[in-house]
Amino acid sequence: MKEEIIYGLNPVSEALRGTRRAFELFTAGTGTDRRLEKLLKLAAEKGVPVRKREKSDLSRLCGTEHHQGVALRVEGYSYAELGDILALCRASTEKGLLLVLDGVQDPHNLGAVIRSAACAGVQGVIIPRDRAARITPTVEKASAGAVETVAVAQVVNVAQTLEELKKEGFWIYGAADDAGDDLYGLDLTGEVVLVIGGEGEGIRPLVRKKCDGLFSIPMRGGVSSLNASVAAGVALFEAVRQRTAKK
Repeated sequence: MKEEIIYGLNPVSEALRGTRRAFELFTAGTGTDRRLEKLLKLAAEKGVPVRKREKSDLSRLCGTEHHQGVALRVEGYSYAELGDILALCRASTEKGLLLVLDGVQDPHNLGAVIRSAACAGVQGVIIPRDRAARITPTVEKASAGAVETVAVAQVVNVAQTLEELKKEGFWIYGAADDAGDDLYGLDLTGEVVLVIGGEGEGIRPLVRKKCDGLFSIPMRGGVSSLNASVAAGVALFEAVRQRTAKK
């Protein structure tokens, strides 16, 4: 069985609340820390043994000093299937809102995007299997544990996946700096997939061709583009704004 180490207060807390099997909780904090007390209570409820460790030991275990004094040994992350995400959309009382990332390679960007997606209530995030960041403890830490609350699927072919989503009734909109239409002119209240490209190159040409429309985010300063995580957050919460206003 594949295992991994999750670290950080929020990621460990969300993992203990989630469905993954947890084997051991390592702590270097004190009982006077209220956040640690909550973790210890969660661990006790799930029957997870707690081991005391020195901070230096945790740093070696996690491969970083940014562990906040806690680490959790759990079974490896399990990706959702595209069918699972579509089932979540069908079961939801809300219109489907999905996020596709075309080649985001920075794990901190991926974690930040997943956190925004979870906050925006998306039913799923879809990432490529190759040449892109995957779910790792670094991503889990950057997402503040949000990877435990939103379905993430890996697919072999992003362009083909977009075709499948079109057949399911989704409209596909991709972010592109050179797009003629801006984000705020789109109707994002229906079944929508937002596509965000990777750092530097953006959406690949074949994926771009599969989009029903392209949008840009208006810029007012001296910098011409946003990074992937910020662009995803802006687009997702424009969809949230429109859907809230429609209600």
